[in-house]
Amino acid sequence: MTELSQFKSLVPTAEELPALHQALAEGLSAELAQRIGSILDLLPEVVQLIEHKDMSMNQLRQQLFGLKTESTRNVCGAPPKDKPKTTRRQGHGRRGHRQYTGARRVRVAHATLQSGDVCPDCQKGKVRLQPQPAVTVEITAQPPVQAVIHELERLRCDVCGKVFTAAAPPELRPEKYDASVGVLVGVLRYGSGLPFHRLAKLQQSLGVPLPASVQYEQASQCATALEPILDHLIYLGAQAAVFYNDDTKMRVGQLRQEIQADTQSDRTGIFTSGIVCEGLEHPIRLVFTGRQHAGENLADVLAKRQSGLPAPFHMCDGLSRNDPKGHQVVPCNCVVHARRNFVEIHGAFPDQCRKVVTSFAGIYRIEAQAQHLSPDQRQRLHQEHSQPVLDELKQWFVEQTDTRQIEPNSGFGQAVNYLLKRWDPLTRFLREPGAPLDNNVTERLLKTSILHRKNSLHYRTVRGAHVGDLFMSLIQTCHANGVNPFDYLLAAVRHAKALAANPAAWLPWNYTQAMAFG
Repeated sequence: MTELSQFKSLVPTAEELPALHQALAEGLSAELAQRIGSILDLLPEVVQLIEHKDMSMNQLRQQLFGLKTESTRNVCGAPPKDKPKTTRRQGHGRRGHRQYTGARRVRVAHATLQSGDVCPDCQKGKVRLQPQPAVTVEITAQPPVQAVIHELERLRCDVCGKVFTAAAPPELRPEKYDASVGVLVGVLRYGSGLPFHRLAKLQQSLGVPLPASVQYEQASQCATALEPILDHLIYLGAQAAVFYNDDTKMRVGQLRQEIQADTQSDRTGIFTSGIVCEGLEHPIRLVFTGRQHAGENLADVLAKRQSGLPAPFHMCDGLSRNDPKGHQVVPCNCVVHARRNFVEIHGAFPDQCRKVVTSFAGIYRIEAQAQHLSPDQRQRLHQEHSQPVLDELKQWFVEQTDTRQIEPNSGFGQAVNYLLKRWDPLTRFLREPGAPLDNNVTERLLKTSILHRKNSLHYRTVRGAHVGDLFMSLIQTCHANGVNPFDYLLAAVRHAKALAANPAAWLPWNYTQAMAFG
C-alpha cells in the first residue's frame, strides 16, 4: 500500500463524519472539538487536490496555504529595498480633512473679532481673515436605518364623540419608507457585500426592525426608477474606444431550476459578466448576470454602437467565449494572465520563470511612468524601453524550443506555448496607441460580484439578479468617476420623473447641474 493509499484509508467518509464529530464533542472541550472537526471536514478536499493530475506542487501549495500576492518580489524572492524612515507628527491621523468629502461642514465665526478689527495683543495692527480656517474633525455614529414616530395628539368631544387629530407636520412624507432606505440597502448589499439577513439582524438589535423582504422590496423599487439610467449608460458605453470583459460564476436559483428542467441544452453554467468601457470622457462599468458568456453580453452592448466608428480595442484573457462574435474589434490579450502561468510553476522551474517574471516587471515599471502621457507618447515610451525586453524574451523562447531545451508537455513548455500563440494580441500596446496592457480593471470590477457570491451565496430570481446588476453597474460607475454613489442614487430616485424624461441629464457626472436647474 502506497503512502497516498494509506493516507486515503485514514480519511473519514461522509457517513463516518457525524459519529466522529459526536465522539469529539463527548471527549474534548467545545473549542478543541470544533477545531479538530474542521480539520476532519477538510481532509476529503485535500485528498481531491492531491489526486488532481494537472496540478503542480506549487499550485497545490497555493491552494492549501495561499499566495499573498503575485508580485515579482514575492515570487522571485527579491530582497526588499531599503525605505527611508519617515516620522509623523504626533496627534495627526492618516487622513486629512479634505478626504472627508461626505462630511457636513459648519462655518464657525470668531466670537469677539472680525476682519479689520484692531489686534487685541499688540494694539497696533489689524487682524485679517485667513484663507484657510483651523479645522477639527468630529466623527459620530448612528444606525444605518433610523425611524421617527410622530405621535399626533387626539382630542374627543365628550358630548358628540367626534375625534379631532392634530395635523401631521409638513416634513412628514406620506410613505412609510423614505427613498433613502432602498438606496442605502442597495449600496450596502451590492456595493459592500452586506447580505439582507445580516442588516436585518443589526437593525433588529438597534430597535428599528427592517426585515430582509422589506429590504429587497425597497431596493427593487429604487431599481425600477433607475432603469432608464442603466439603459442610457449601456448606449453610451457602446461608443467606447476600449472594451474590457471577463466573467465569473454566479448562482441564480430560478435559472438553475430552468437548466435542470431543460434536458436539451448542453449549457449548464450561470455567469456574471463584467464589461468596462473606456476611451470615453467618463468611464462606464457594466455588470450582467445570466446564462450568457462575457462575449455574448459584450456583443449585445456593441449592437447599440453607432455605425461608422472605428473598431474598438477589446481586452480579455484569451478565452474564445469572451469574444463578441459578429462584431469587428481589435483583439488584445492580458499580459497578467500570460505571466501568471509562469508564477504558478515557479517552484518547478525557478531560473527560467524568474527571467520571465522579472522581464514583465520591467514592462510594468515603464507602464507606471506612462500613466499621465498621451497614447502616442505612451506607445513611443514602450517601443523604446519595453520592446527590446520582449524581443529578447521571444527570441529566447524560440531558441529554447528549437533546441529542444523545453519539454513541450511540461508546465514551462505549456506556459511558453500559451504566450507565443498569443504574442500579437499580447504585445499590441507596442504597435497601436491606446491599446491596453492587461485586464486588471475587469478583475477589480468582478470582485464586487464575487464578494456578493461569498456573502449572500446566490440570487433567488432573475429579477433579483437584475436588481443586483443595476446597482453594481451604477455604483461602480460612480466609483470610476469619483462620485459618491449614495448621494447620486438618492438624488436620481427622488427625481424619478425628470430622470425618466431625460436620463442623459441625470448621469453620475452631471446630475448636480440637473438638480441646480430643476
